[in-house]
Amino acid sequence: MGNAKELRFREDGTFTIVQFTDIHWQDGRELDLMSKAAMELVLAAEQPDFVMFTGDVISTGEHSDGSYCCNDPKQALRDAVASVNQRSITWGIVFGNHDTENGITRQELMDEVLKHAHTLAEPGPTHIHGVGNYVLPVLGAKDDQAAALLYCLDSGAYSSLPRVPGYDWIQHDQVQWYLETSRIWNNRLQEGVLPALAFFHIPLPEYQEVWDTKLCYGNKNEAVCAANTQAGFFAAMLAQGDVMATFCGHDHVNDYWGELYGIRLYYGRSTGFNTYGKEGFPRGARVIRLTENERNVESWLRLGDGSIVRDQKVHHPIIG
Repeated sequence: MGNAKELRFREDGTFTIVQFTDIHWQDGRELDLMSKAAMELVLAAEQPDFVMFTGDVISTGEHSDGSYCCNDPKQALRDAVASVNQRSITWGIVFGNHDTENGITRQELMDEVLKHAHTLAEPGPTHIHGVGNYVLPVLGAKDDQAAALLYCLDSGAYSSLPRVPGYDWIQHDQVQWYLETSRIWNNRLQEGVLPALAFFHIPLPEYQEVWDTKLCYGNKNEAVCAANTQAGFFAAMLAQGDVMATFCGHDHVNDYWGELYGIRLYYGRSTGFNTYGKEGFPRGARVIRLTENERNVESWLRLGDGSIVRDQKVHHPIIG
């Protein structure tokens, strides 16, 4: 199990992450408790070293009658992460568009996150967009040298530019922060780059491109709800060459992955019952396994009933 001070590969050279996404916790109602039960089953089955929450952990929007979904966002967050805390598993978080719609700001929610003993989340630099841009090193099994990196980025909520409708995107100053951070870590190496993963909530438009043009594995039951413009985060990752795979949420009934120009783009598996889903598409989590000294990602789905999906269905590209 992870502890609150460091992440480290196990003696067998593995490091296992469970990704929970789009829990949409509100107030402890029956649907929230179903989400909790699913998380409990996943954690018991996988015994992960680390848990990553990729946004919309709570739901602070409005019901159709105008009332708020969540009257106590801080308590909702505490309840949503309780299963992980109770097992003393180290965890991180990036925020989504529904975490801070009403009643709480991103900084206030991060202040609540930081009260938890087992979190490694950080508010990140104050001079760039977002709250929760940070990187976590995973140390080698036998030494204190970083053997992998986990980048966490705040993909925002909604566009702040009136002429650009829709969702927000990872901004230029965040891309610059990633580039600088990556250079600092990788300048320490004699050769090569540290294998890295990136976590954020809102998918990049490249998630649509990979579905259209490459072999993919899994389900696409809704549109890729990316922002309408971008600041080049995917191109920055290509230039640096360290990020092997990215993981997002946001689109609850998509769970596919594919590889575009050497970077794997993964959707998580939506975890929360207190939000929209699809009949025959059970809630669950994505599990991610790294192996020390290998530039390779292994991943599978663990569903909320405890069952496992290792081989997702193959989707052939629409365009050759």
